[in-house]
Amino acid sequence: MANNQSWSTRLAGALAHRNFRLLWLAALGSTIGTWMQKYAQSWVVWDLTKSNTYLGIDEFLSSLPILLFMLIGGVVADRHDRRRLLTGSQYVQAFSAFALAALVFTGRIEVGYIFALSFISGCGQAFGGPAYQAMIPSLVPRSDLPNAIALNSTQFNLSRVLGPAAGGTILVAIGAAWCFALNGLSFFLVVFALAALRLPAHVPSTKPSALGAELRGGLRYVRETRLMYVLTVLAFVTTFLAMPVSTLLPAFATNVLGGAGSPATRLWMLMACQGLGAIAGALIVGSRGRVPHMGRAILGAQILLGLTVAAFALSRSLPLSLALLFVAGFCSMATFSMSFSLVQLTVPDELRGRVVSIYMVALRSGLPIGALVAGALADVFTPTSIMVTNSALLCVVAGGLLLRKNGTLQKV
Repeated sequence: MANNQSWSTRLAGALAHRNFRLLWLAALGSTIGTWMQKYAQSWVVWDLTKSNTYLGIDEFLSSLPILLFMLIGGVVADRHDRRRLLTGSQYVQAFSAFALAALVFTGRIEVGYIFALSFISGCGQAFGGPAYQAMIPSLVPRSDLPNAIALNSTQFNLSRVLGPAAGGTILVAIGAAWCFALNGLSFFLVVFALAALRLPAHVPSTKPSALGAELRGGLRYVRETRLMYVLTVLAFVTTFLAMPVSTLLPAFATNVLGGAGSPATRLWMLMACQGLGAIAGALIVGSRGRVPHMGRAILGAQILLGLTVAAFALSRSLPLSLALLFVAGFCSMATFSMSFSLVQLTVPDELRGRVVSIYMVALRSGLPIGALVAGALADVFTPTSIMVTNSALLCVVAGGLLLRKNGTLQKV
């Protein structure tokens, strides 16, 4: 029956469910605000320092709490009310955005303050992220879960297009502070949506284990489940090697690429094209559901991602660079959507918060660590040489796994 459904029906299947639709729309508005701030914040850091290293440090500090606290956040998400945890995380991130807006409004902005507020915002994400991802299977039936995951990727990347475009317009028209203030307001969209969800009351476990024991149980499951182990390691490798190109975009827009408009205009055009490609990747994966030979498809998309990022790093033409970033965004989102679908379909619900948090730590930590390394090396060498080297390494890893007979990903 599903095969006879129209493309648009298959694509929007999860949106037919009220709870998912409410949270999805709220998350779309909030994430647009987040990307608006990310654009303005990267430009403010670059304007203050003119340093790739500082861009990398800001990216690293915003995600450091994920390395430190998200595994604990996953255990907490399995033990406590996920809706209340996610609501609290919105308040923390809103505080950080409003504080940054106040500093810019008053002219007291310094890069150290930006770093501190990035860390605080990351703390909110470290506990809110596992609660949000673990909540998704309770919002839709299992048959619509791959579609729900792809639609979440779609809203994230639609925001990555609309956010920088809005941020660029607002920054030029009325200043960066308004990008931060509007982002702070956007977190309340999620707060209101969470309050409107119709979910069963949270029932605490009658036999809670020690926090450390539950965390070890999640780690043991990932280690002993070969598919989960490979997907988790591969998520880190991919984001560590390929995704720092996003952090280095201000340098490419300013020092590498020419073309019409100011460097700030070129920056949001690059970010927007990368986001548009990611939207296309998420939409196609979402409309297909679980595809045959998904493991091989993941590895093929990673190889193409590496080749495209290398070509972008070598390009000196703005139109060509925009096209290459579109393809890179498509490949990265297709990779992560398929990978996360396999994770959600594999893990049992009683372990979901912990296992998802472990996967998310791998996925989210690769970028800030990679950005920190790539940013420092780019100031010594060049952004081009660093991203070409990273891309070659990614192709070697994914190609080696693809050529391996009877490998774990060959069987799914």
